[in-house]
Amino acid sequence: MSTDPIELFRRATEHATRVMEAVRPGQLAAATPCTEWSVQELVDHMVGSTEYLLASLAGREPAPPTGAGAADYRTGVARVLDGLAAPGVLERTCTSPLGFEWTVGQAVAGTFMDNLVHTWDLAAATGQDATLDPELVAACTAMFFPTMPEMGRAGGLIGPAV
Repeated sequence: MSTDPIELFRRATEHATRVMEAVRPGQLAAATPCTEWSVQELVDHMVGSTEYLLASLAGREPAPPTGAGAADYRTGVARVLDGLAAPGVLERTCTSPLGFEWTVGQAVAGTFMDNLVHTWDLAAATGQDATLDPELVAACTAMFFPTMPEMGRAGGLIGPAV
């Protein structure tokens, strides 16, 4: 299994795009496993993750989207992958959603994990097959544990341990 954050991001977002494209307009107000978000808010968050990476690549503040859809996600992913092709880009620094400095490579890895988990949330909320690629789940688990849960809880991004 590759640990290349760009490859992980590409693979996870390919599946996420297919799930997002299958969301029907009548499902956008539905609840999701992310208790504070509707399907539309979850889609906005996932599209916002591509905006976060694009902003990180450009050295600017992200502009979170509202009312986004699968076409926005597909376009954002393509633009991110194009931007990640530049030499040395993974070593640049940017600000994490928790406010600390990290490399763009770490940001891509974090965004991979976020999109993978939220693909499951989106599929579950819209009655789709929520099965995730076992290799991506293994990579996510290896990257996430043991430090990320507590960092995420401290930043208010992850709920209490279950």
